[in-house]
Amino acid sequence: MAFSVDNVVFIVSFLLFVSIIAGKTGYKFGVPILVLFLGVGMIFGHDGVGLQFSNPRMAQFIGVVALNIILFSGGMDTKYVEIRPILVHGIILATLGVLLTALITGFFIYWLTQQVFTAISFSILEALLLASVMSSTDSASVFAILGAKGLTLKERLRPLLELESGSNDPMAYMLTITFIQWIESSGEGRILLIVGNFVLQIALGVLLGYFLGRFIVRIINRIDLDNESLYPVLLISVVYIVFSITTYLRGNGYLAVYISGLVIGNSKFVHKKTVKRFMDGMTWLFQIVMFLTLGLLVNPSELLPIAAIGMAISLFMIFFARPIAVWICLIPFKRISNTARHYVSWVGLRGAAPILFATYPWTAELEHAKEIFNIVFFVTLVSLLLQGTTVPTVAKWMKLIGENRKKDIIKNFDVDFLDDIKSTISEITITEAHIKNGNRIMDMPMPEKTLVVMVKRKEHFFVPTGSTELAPNDILLVISDNERSLKETYAKLGIKT
Repeated sequence: MAFSVDNVVFIVSFLLFVSIIAGKTGYKFGVPILVLFLGVGMIFGHDGVGLQFSNPRMAQFIGVVALNIILFSGGMDTKYVEIRPILVHGIILATLGVLLTALITGFFIYWLTQQVFTAISFSILEALLLASVMSSTDSASVFAILGAKGLTLKERLRPLLELESGSNDPMAYMLTITFIQWIESSGEGRILLIVGNFVLQIALGVLLGYFLGRFIVRIINRIDLDNESLYPVLLISVVYIVFSITTYLRGNGYLAVYISGLVIGNSKFVHKKTVKRFMDGMTWLFQIVMFLTLGLLVNPSELLPIAAIGMAISLFMIFFARPIAVWICLIPFKRISNTARHYVSWVGLRGAAPILFATYPWTAELEHAKEIFNIVFFVTLVSLLLQGTTVPTVAKWMKLIGENRKKDIIKNFDVDFLDDIKSTISEITITEAHIKNGNRIMDMPMPEKTLVVMVKRKEHFFVPTGSTELAPNDILLVISDNERSLKETYAKLGIKT
């Protein structure tokens, strides 16, 4: 098949369309949507429909572009007030936790390939490299699964898990690059150089991410663009500027991007709601593109020879390496219950980031690079299928589901408030039960601090008065002073929250 511009445009758009439809269908059956994106890529790849894509450098480029947007958006969506109580916990898990996971898993892989699965024989450095690639929890997977399920978890577990997954990719990246360089130098002793490089990358990543983030907020608030649609475009350009500058100065670009997103997302700037909505859409687009690309890169037939070793490594990471690392990291924090520690251990999801990092040994042309890539892909699939499908179930089983806050989900009215405004908005669909004591708004038992500001009747919208007569299936847009008043409104109307 000759790949003209028309063909490429059609194929890319068709794959995106199929992925979204598959994701919508799979969500009903509890299948993680990101697995389906990978699956679509595999189905349309070399062993499936027959699309030829075997360029790890191109996949790596697409992955880097996508991961920057995902990390930046994750930082923007993380509220500092929520992560402040668990900030130290998250940092330790994102650094020491990743290192411990890599070391424990690496030594296991070395023993496994030397004593059990001898068809693939990894040296100690190759085993540690493979483990390092898989050592971080994937931000795209954690954000997508927790967000899609809308889980409210006790003991501040959700912000802890999101903080850890959003900030631990840089550590895994540094470990991956370090072991690649170590292997290329034939294992010569470079401990001091490695430690120095670690400290430099982390320090520059944090400092540049923070100060560039603050500088960007000042620019956005002062630039006064005539078209507000240009602000999201400006922000996207800024993401890659932060990554490029930090990387050029030998800092960790991924960490800088996440930190800058955290700083910007917790600052006041013009058109913030518009920008955040745009970034949410871009995040989903890049997640789909990244998972599709990485799915196209793998040949399912090549997974069969490594299935046994891949399954052994998967189970070891899930039931031994990750729990050991988590429990060691959380030893100083006595307030975290044992149940919560078990749950943090379980939500150690692998995803696109490990697969992306697995392309680095491939592009470096290391001896066992293709085996490393295939094993990482297999481990990721097992993690998403086993852990990803059970995140809500395990939380319920461990009794860690918190009180579900009623979210202001507005589907029929395109309105929203700034973060500084504490009022809450909601939609209420009128039923026969609501108007049994009178069909006028003034007849409804609304608290004083709740106001009906608009009514949607079929396709018509209008501003009501107290004497407006309501009918079943009318949709009311209501505003309450705060969430407490909104709950009182629901209670008086007999609406379960």
